Amino acid sequence: MSQNQLKDLSRLCVHTITTKPWCIEEAALNYATNGIKGITVWRDALAGRNIRQTGQMLRDHDLSIVSLCRGGFFPNSDPAKRKLALDDNHRAINEAADLGTKLIVLVCGSDPSQSLEDSRRQIQDGIAALIPEASAAGVKLAIEPLHPMYADSRSAINTLAQANDMTEALNSQWVGVAVDVYHLWWDPNLEKEIARCGRNDALLAFHVCDWKTPTSDFLNDRGLMGEGCIPIPKIRSWVEAAGFNGFIEVEIFSNDYWKEDQTLFLQKIIKAFKKCV
Repeated sequence: MSQNQLKDLSRLCVHTITTKPWCIEEAALNYATNGIKGITVWRDALAGRNIRQTGQMLRDHDLSIVSLCRGGFFPNSDPAKRKLALDDNHRAINEAADLGTKLIVLVCGSDPSQSLEDSRRQIQDGIAALIPEASAAGVKLAIEPLHPMYADSRSAINTLAQANDMTEALNSQWVGVAVDVYHLWWDPNLEKEIARCGRNDALLAFHVCDWKTPTSDFLNDRGLMGEGCIPIPKIRSWVEAAGFNGFIEVEIFSNDYWKEDQTLFLQKIIKAFKKCV
C-alpha cells in the first residue's frame, strides 16, 4: 500500500464488531496490514484474554485504541438489577484502563416496564455514580443516543439533544457524547445539536455506516458507507465544524457482511471510507 493511501486512512478506525468473525488478534493484524490506524474494541472480543497484554498487542501493531464498547444498560425497575448493571460498568472502566483506552461508549439502556422518564433518571443517576471512578482511571464516558426504534429496551436516550441535556446536567469533563450517523441522521436539529456539544467540548466520538432501504433487520442490516440514504459527508462536515478531529469509526452490524470473506469485506470498508466519508 502506498504512502498516499496510508495517509488517506490516518483517521480510519474499525470496530471489532464490524469484522465479527475475526478474533481480536486477526483483526489487529489485518487492520494494521491494510494501513488502518484505529481500533475500537468490543468487550466480547476480550473474553478469556489478559486485557493488558491484549492492549499491548494492539499497540505493537501501531493501532490506536480509540474506545471500549460498551458500558451502559443502567435502567431497570428492579433495584438489584440496577446494581448489577452498575457493577458491570465499574468492570468496564477497569477493562478500559487495563486495555489502555481513554473512552467508553455507553449504550444507555431502557426498561419497557417503566416510563421513559424513569429510565432516563436512572441513566443519569448511573452515570453520575461512575464519574469518580472514571475520573480516577482517566476514562471518559460517551453517551450514545440511539434511534427511537430502540427506545423500548436498548436506550431511552434517542436524540442528540437529550444526550446534550444529560451531559450538561452531569457537568463533568469526564462525560460527553458519541455521534452515530445510523441513529441520528434523521434528526432535523442534528446540525444545531452537534454544534452545541462542540461548544461544550463534549463531542467524543463519531461513528459511520449507512441506512439501507429497504432494510431486512433494524439491528443487523447496516450498510457500508454509500449504500444507503445517510448524508455522511454533510454530517462529517458538521462534526468537524464543531471542532472534532478524532478518528472516524466504522461500526457495521450486518448478518450478510459477517458471512463474507472478512479480508474482502475490509477492502470494501476501505474503499467506501475513501469514496463516501
